[in-house]
Amino acid sequence: MSDMKSGGPEAGGPGPGLMGATTLVGDDVCNPHGEDVGEIKEIMLDMRNGEVAYAVLSFGGFLGMGEKLFAVPWRALQLDTENKRFVLNVDQDRLKNAPGFHKSNWPDMADQSWAREIHAYYGTAGDDPRY
Repeated sequence: MSDMKSGGPEAGGPGPGLMGATTLVGDDVCNPHGEDVGEIKEIMLDMRNGEVAYAVLSFGGFLGMGEKLFAVPWRALQLDTENKRFVLNVDQDRLKNAPGFHKSNWPDMADQSWAREIHAYYGTAGDDPRY
């Protein structure tokens, strides 16, 4: 991951306020207790408004086998610049029961009912008037 401790031209990169999506793929995600809850596998853009909609996290499995994917609303993630990772306010047990999908069977993320369910699960429904 790029240097996220400081931004601006003197830091040699755009900093934590503006980052390339490819620099975030592969980043770890933990909960507030520091427990591993996954890794960012993909970043989904809403092409209608030009905003990041979801981070797709992987959790579980071994060497990609049995791995479950989760679309987490981008607003549910907090950047931890000190540890170069993201924090998601969810316990491991809750994530195990979260709406997820297999890597070969992605949901229709443009479906508004699916989006409402995901935003409600992660507590971000109030952040966006569409949900």
